[in-house]
Parts: sequence; C-alpha cells; structure tokens
Amino acid sequence: MKLKLFKVAVFFAALIPLGRLGWKAYQGNLGANPIEVITHSTGDWTLIFLLLTLSITPLRRITGWQSWIRFRRMLGLYAFFYVLLHLTTWLWLDKFFDVHEMLADVMKRRFIMAGMTGLLLMTPLALTSTKGWIRRLGRRWQKLHRLIYFSAIAGVIHYWWLVKADVRKPEIYAFLLALLLGTRVVISLRKRRTTHAPISERESVAAD
Repeated sequence: MKLKLFKVAVFFAALIPLGRLGWKAYQGNLGANPIEVITHSTGDWTLIFLLLTLSITPLRRITGWQSWIRFRRMLGLYAFFYVLLHLTTWLWLDKFFDVHEMLADVMKRRFIMAGMTGLLLMTPLALTSTKGWIRRLGRRWQKLHRLIYFSAIAGVIHYWWLVKADVRKPEIYAFLLALLLGTRVVISLRKRRTTHAPISERESVAAD
C-alpha cells in the first residue's frame, strides 16, 4: 500500500514542472522570450528524467531496496513525455509547422540533429515499455532498452552544442551521466568477476 502511494506521489510530482510552466504562461511571467523559456524548461526536464531513470539501478545496489525498479518505466515515460513537449514547442511555436524551414534547420544546425537522434532512440523504448512487449521481446527487450544510454548521450550533446559558450549546465549533465554510466560499468565488471570466480571467492564478494 505504501509503495502504491509513493508511486502516485511520484507520478504527480513529475507533472509539477509542466504545471509550473503552464501557470507562468497563464500569468504572463515567461519573460521576453517565452518560446526559449519553454524550450529550455522541457529540454532540461527531459534530461533530468533520463538521468533519474538511469539512477534506478545504482540506487537498487546502494540501498538494497529492489522496489526502485518499479519506478523506472514511469520515469522513462516521463522523459519521453517531456521530449515530446520539447519537440512540439519547436514544431509549433518556433517553426509553425513549416516543413521546409524545419528541414533546413535540421540540416544547418548540428545540435538539432543530435536532439532528433536522441528522440528517435527514445521512441522504440517508449513504444515497447508495456508488459505485453516485454513478454514478446523476452531477453531482446533488455538489449533494446540499452538504447537509453545513447539517447541520454545524444541529449547531453544536443544541449552542449546548443549553448555553445556557457556550457556549465551541460557540463553538470555530462558529469552526472558519466557517473551513472561508469557505475554501470563497475557493476557489470563486478558481476562478471563474481560469475567466473571460484565459489569461495563468490562468497567473499557477496559478503562485501
């Protein structure tokens, strides 16, 4: 029961950035360039939710609480939700669905290409996040969902190339992403060492 309430709380908490943005827009407090504010806000929250999704495995290892895994799909879907809002802002508010201008922008600006790559990599993850797809794909599902690593990398590159000069925020995202991916490498190496080690050595590793 407590876990369900926690999940509900996380679900609604994840909508707060959108609600806050909508309230600011209603109040006319988005500044001199509202489109830029909306674009940056939705882009930031896309990266934040991607990093939160990637943090689930290390959290399970550190805390020993296996139920963290139940939040991974929700957080991943919220990352996809915010990236769609990010894309919609560009398509609608910035380009007014002008296909010719959008294509020219994609070809001219490399940060847009990086962002589109990240979005394309996230799309199959969102589409196959249901229990039905998990059953159909079996072990292949886990391999497919490793695309999130490359999607997050593309997202950080997108942001880095976008800001050009002041790269402090992209640097923070890049550092956190490197930390999370590095943790996964350590976990993977530790698993392999434990798997191939003699029984006595496995018991020693398990006791650490």
